[in-house]
Amino acid sequence: MHLRSVAKLFLAALMVAAVAQLAVAEDVVHAVEGVVSKVDLTGKTIVVKTADGTEHAFKYTEKTTVRGVKDTGHVAKVGAVDTYMKGKEGTTVLVHYTGEGAEKSAVGFRDLGKDTVKVSEGTVTKIDKAARTVTVKTEDGSEATYHVAKDATVDTGHGLMKGADYAKEGEKVTVHYTEDAGKKVAHFIHGL
Repeated sequence: MHLRSVAKLFLAALMVAAVAQLAVAEDVVHAVEGVVSKVDLTGKTIVVKTADGTEHAFKYTEKTTVRGVKDTGHVAKVGAVDTYMKGKEGTTVLVHYTGEGAEKSAVGFRDLGKDTVKVSEGTVTKIDKAARTVTVKTEDGSEATYHVAKDATVDTGHGLMKGADYAKEGEKVTVHYTEDAGKKVAHFIHGL
């Protein structure tokens, strides 16, 4: 083979690898929690405002799922996002999405209700996987133990974690939780 042919093959291989890497990167699923500020049924877009005031627009399709926090096994039927989300402005949602910037596509919405979600930040001091709990110490020195919901979302900032890995001891986290019968139930844990 000539040197020129080898160089062309090498460049072609690099391009294929770059395209494959981009395709994998686009499939990384992230999560964000916030309040629905706008539902655009015509444009199939839902805008969510996070606690820091940032608004994120998410496109949705007939494959996007939606469910409520009390619906542990229930997922709305395909195409039901329009029906379910109509009039949901002011509701807190957890959005699983792919993409970045203006090109975010919702994989699923989880309705956490209106005025029910509380947020706490701190450092993980204890994890009990058997009991499904995580204990977090806040800046003021107080500790709180959260029962991790079976379908809780854990986002490390590099994508969603699978399984029972809530966080690591010593890690700084934000916990989004509701209270149910005196228990603090974590629905979203985000590494800082």
